Amino acid sequence: MTDRRTVHIVDDEAATRRSAGFLLKKSGYRVEAWASGVDFLKEARHATAGCILLDMRMPIMDGLEVQQALVDRGVTMPIVLLTGHADVGIAVRAMKAGAVDFVEKPFDMAVLLGAIETAFVRFEDKERYAASAQEAALVIARLTPRERDVLDGLARGLPNKTIAYDLDISTRTVEVHRANLMAKLGVNSFPDALRIAFAAGLGIDRE
Repeated sequence: MTDRRTVHIVDDEAATRRSAGFLLKKSGYRVEAWASGVDFLKEARHATAGCILLDMRMPIMDGLEVQQALVDRGVTMPIVLLTGHADVGIAVRAMKAGAVDFVEKPFDMAVLLGAIETAFVRFEDKERYAASAQEAALVIARLTPRERDVLDGLARGLPNKTIAYDLDISTRTVEVHRANLMAKLGVNSFPDALRIAFAAGLGIDRE
């Protein structure tokens, strides 16, 4: 195991640090745990390179603030967010700012490990996974206009009900369009669909 396989768990909940830490260590990762974003930022520039598992809701500095501070300091380690269900819209904002993935609490073991592995793969092979605007536009062209509208709403962090209201369709129809567009984009996860949407210029907030 190399230093690049270190995972930094940044979460103010001791139970989450213990459970995630145990799972990751058991899976072969080296783990460093931090009780707050502030604590991690103090050492971030000198910390072992790896992946950051960052909780969205923390006192003093939340996940978005920690993420921005890391960007400002030139720390480019990949970030996987831990969020609550109600934080998905915020997680979308974080992905726009460069986060690799997000995992909802309480996390599923397989989902968490998959997100961490994806983060390392993308970190270690950036050229392969850097989606250009041109490539994204070609993929987006496979969608129907309505599917593109749904993807745009998702990329703006809107819930299905709001997208349905804006497009004057049912929530169930939004769910069908969402499943169809993911199949056409060739992705298995919502974060992967978001990455393509952002690269193609979708998800721009409107006044």
